[in-house]
Amino acid sequence: MMDIYKYIDYTLLDPTSTERNIIDLCYEAKRNGFYSVCINSSYVALAQQLLENTDVKICSVIGFPLGSMATASKVYEAKQAISDGADEIDMVLNLGFLKSNNYVSVLKDIIDVKLAIEDKPLKVILEVSELNKNEIIKACEISIDANVDYIKTSSGFSKSGATLTVVKIIKKTVKDFVKICASGGIKDIETAKKYIDIGVSRVATSSGFKIKQSVQKLSYNKKA
Repeated sequence: MMDIYKYIDYTLLDPTSTERNIIDLCYEAKRNGFYSVCINSSYVALAQQLLENTDVKICSVIGFPLGSMATASKVYEAKQAISDGADEIDMVLNLGFLKSNNYVSVLKDIIDVKLAIEDKPLKVILEVSELNKNEIIKACEISIDANVDYIKTSSGFSKSGATLTVVKIIKKTVKDFVKICASGGIKDIETAKKYIDIGVSRVATSSGFKIKQSVQKLSYNKKA
């Protein structure tokens, strides 16, 4: 079986998350060998202390969850997150600019953050539940032009998250130019594996513990 844990961004973005919750998240990520933790920028410094000398990466969301704040605010938050120890940045696309057909501003918003974080990986969150097919394709095309590293489907704070249909649309558009992170509503190994099988490189989920249990159950059943 594939090492599915290496695909997982273990996510905790609830605004009521406490320091204790972040400590537990980092402990689970270390113990299970998840690829990363994905957290709000205010907790990056704490996570950096907890994950020092481990292979677990730290993803920080910025402009989260709406994406509609000023570009300068996103740039400042991204720089601060990197300074505090973030390894990757997940930024939310400005949906209003996209729906206004103001593609130059969408591109500038992304590029300014990309330049600010230099060689650190950048994921752009599309919030696919708010976009039609043509808007998803256009957002992908702009993201390619901005030289982003990943397109992420969802924040987890909208009507719905990733779907196999949407991920196939994204994959057809970006081909191998940009990697894909499926996010939103992925709560078990069967669902995660379906996304991996169609070409996603990462799976963002707050249900890492449930996935761990389902992997263990599957392994036990095979041995039995």
